[in-house]
Amino acid sequence: MAPASTHSSPWWRDAVCYQIYVRSFADANGDGVGDLRGITAHLDYLRSLPVDALWLTPFYRSPQADHGYDVADYRDVDPIFGTLEDFDEMLAGAHDRGMRVIVDLVPNHTSSEHPWFVEALAAEPGSHARKRYLFRDGTGPDGSAPPNNWQSVFGGPAWTRVPDGQWYLHLFDARQPDLNWDEPDVGDELESVLRFWLDRGVDGFRVDVAHGLFKESGMPDVAGGAGVGETLDDTMSQWDRPYWDQPGVHDVYRRWRRLLDSYPGDRMMIGEAWVGTSEAMARYVRPDEMHQVFNFHWLSTPFSAPALRHVIAETYEAVSPVGASPTWVLSNHDVVRTVSHYGGGDLGLSRAKAAMLAMLALPGSAYVYQGEELGLPQVEVAPEDRQDPTWLRGGGVGRDGCRVPLPWSGKTPPFGFSPDGPQPVRTWLPQPDWFRDYTVERQSEDPFSTLSFMRFALGERRELVPTLSHALEMLDRGEDVVAFRRAGVDGGPALVCVVNCGTADVPVDDLGEPVVLSSTLAEGTGQLLPNSAAWFLA
Repeated sequence: MAPASTHSSPWWRDAVCYQIYVRSFADANGDGVGDLRGITAHLDYLRSLPVDALWLTPFYRSPQADHGYDVADYRDVDPIFGTLEDFDEMLAGAHDRGMRVIVDLVPNHTSSEHPWFVEALAAEPGSHARKRYLFRDGTGPDGSAPPNNWQSVFGGPAWTRVPDGQWYLHLFDARQPDLNWDEPDVGDELESVLRFWLDRGVDGFRVDVAHGLFKESGMPDVAGGAGVGETLDDTMSQWDRPYWDQPGVHDVYRRWRRLLDSYPGDRMMIGEAWVGTSEAMARYVRPDEMHQVFNFHWLSTPFSAPALRHVIAETYEAVSPVGASPTWVLSNHDVVRTVSHYGGGDLGLSRAKAAMLAMLALPGSAYVYQGEELGLPQVEVAPEDRQDPTWLRGGGVGRDGCRVPLPWSGKTPPFGFSPDGPQPVRTWLPQPDWFRDYTVERQSEDPFSTLSFMRFALGERRELVPTLSHALEMLDRGEDVVAFRRAGVDGGPALVCVVNCGTADVPVDDLGEPVVLSSTLAEGTGQLLPNSAAWFLA
């Protein structure tokens, strides 16, 4: 049974959700790859942070061409990650500790090894089996050219030809054929998948590529060359492409919302929707659609006070008319880690902690990617060790650097990620030696570590959230400062958050003693240092 809500609003509205990249969280069986039993073994750690929910990346049966985002069977666990019984044990353990579990759903495409696609390849052009995917005849005199000029997000053409001459669409890897959402079978099958996991007790779904299910009628060419040579980030951010954010996606999420609402326990869904504006984002969280959608504009914003203020204002302008609350995220398994994004080294870490404190103070939910609590920077993975299809297909530098297995303990690889044995386990992506300075074991012993800071901030947030309003008032503390106030409920104290994005100290002595600091105040001056943030109760 899922844990009960502690106050009247739905649990997800103010939750801190911890993203687990399953392959890289913890390995229980010693094969160098994270698994479900590894998660179960560390549930007490997750509760101690503390967090309210866990989001697990795909663990379904898969040939692992895109590390699980190529699903061959939506209703089973891949043996590399364990069994359905292991999943049930992990879910029950999380619920026993008061944490919800969100699972990843991949509805835009399947694996090329999914039984539907195997059947489609064996069937004739125009058959029902092929209509579940996007098969088309080629262009040119002999059909040897692709149906249009679309490019894969992972690099290279978005079309692959099969022996009988037809082509199939794959917006990602060639082993990830896109489903045809105009075919009723597809919608019925995915609803059945949702029911399967809801019946097992999951609390919600993160919907992968939520903006990509439908393609514009006729699938026209993209003007200007379709992005040949673009990186993954370039392709995902081209909002006007005829394969992103088509109106039909909203009917799907209305159908799913009705299903979720028929289950007890505030079941929810959050969308990965890379769309061009906050207004477009807000369409996904209308009252009868998704509960949340990731605010990627916050994630991609530089450490700049004007830029951060703009994203906050734009977000509220968009979600307020549809009655939704914001969802904030600084990092995930697809982007450069926050410390490195903000400049790396001590500077990047200071900024990352300050941005985290701002995110945790803002109304709404917050998503934390595994390793953020340790202050992990991006890892430079050697070319010969890279496994990301975006790298292998030439679509960019790849995402391996943010996916390196976590360091738990010890001074040498695998740093407690895998169990001890006669020989050290080689993890699926190699860990650098400098991970010894970032282990959970080492940071737990240091009251000034990033982990200790995160535990304190998350603990304070948990205590404060029930006492605070969702209303937000922006404060003017100078051009290089982000400052805002959340009123207390029933006349209680307000929370004020101040972030110094500039290069000079800023005065905060009028706000009283800080509750939480991302750094320290300039000694004896009541001044907040650059690249720092603080919370005050006023």
